[in-house]
Amino acid sequence: MPEAPHLTEPSGDYQTLQEFVRDARLRLPENIWDYLVGATETETTMRRNRLALDQLAFRPRVCRNVENVDCTASLFGRALRLPVMLAPVGSLESFDPGGAATAAEGASSFGVPIMVSSVTKPGLEESAAASGQGPRIFQLYVRGDDAWTDDYVRRAAAAGYDAFCITVDTASYSRRERDIVRRFVKPWRASATGVEYQAAFSWDNVKHFKDTHAIPLILKGIATAEDAALACEHGVDCVYVSNHGGRQLDHGRGAIDVLPEVIEAVRGRARVVIDGGFCRGTDVVKAMALGADAVAVGRLYCYALAAAGASGVVRMLELLETEIAIALALLGVTRLGELTRAHLCAAPSVTAPHVHSAFPLLSTTPEVPR
Repeated sequence: MPEAPHLTEPSGDYQTLQEFVRDARLRLPENIWDYLVGATETETTMRRNRLALDQLAFRPRVCRNVENVDCTASLFGRALRLPVMLAPVGSLESFDPGGAATAAEGASSFGVPIMVSSVTKPGLEESAAASGQGPRIFQLYVRGDDAWTDDYVRRAAAAGYDAFCITVDTASYSRRERDIVRRFVKPWRASATGVEYQAAFSWDNVKHFKDTHAIPLILKGIATAEDAALACEHGVDCVYVSNHGGRQLDHGRGAIDVLPEVIEAVRGRARVVIDGGFCRGTDVVKAMALGADAVAVGRLYCYALAAAGASGVVRMLELLETEIAIALALLGVTRLGELTRAHLCAAPSVTAPHVHSAFPLLSTTPEVPR
């Protein structure tokens, strides 16, 4: 584990995370903005992601020496500056012309992984090259048979990806009504072929992967203890708790509500990653206290990418690091490994859940609709 970096107050034009949301809204066309912030049908699952996070309160301990706080972590043998990664997002080129390459540059510069989506540009090899020596993971939507998937796995391994992720919560595409009412069809959806393979994907395919490849396997979209246990029985290396940011099954549970049962089912047999509404340092700390190994942020880094490219991603991560370090110190711990469930308790939410409810001051900015 590397020595903890000296934490200083972040410098630069962006002083709060919500400022990225503001600038992204000003820069993006209406249909791209709705694609970014929207979810499926009633958007209930998306709102529950925030509600679940907001219904957890902290139990801080005091009179502890927290002069030196260490926010670092590790995943798949790689040292990370934060227990955070950039989640796989399709069509990143909609937010910045460089797409995943620009996001990868920012992630690598800061010292956290990017998970590159198979439905974003500029592609597997180009995105890997942009991340240099930084940690990286490739994520696949299955659009072919095992041989088709095997080819992607070999390419990812050759390009230096640290792990390979298969998304398993897209057996059927959802109806994202913000897009539908605008008659907006994302380019990769319009040209998608082989979606029947995604619908047919089963534990037999997982077994084939583990029997064939050495690269660590992540399954993204696990939402129950039962499937987490099955993943471990099949040798999956990392269980990724996710409801696709509320963009697939409507009326699902908030992601962090799922996390405790998954941790209990995994019983240390695999690493556990989570996404779903994580927007603040305190959100990350809550997941770590419940036993997650890392947290993936999606919309948050897309705002930063749209607002200021690679430097925006770095700046967003700097601010997130500051928030995490402050939360750890005020909880009375000096490193992530000291967090336990005893640092959390249930509490009523004080804010109506919304995609931007983590940023209440946005209500003072008329350009950003709530």
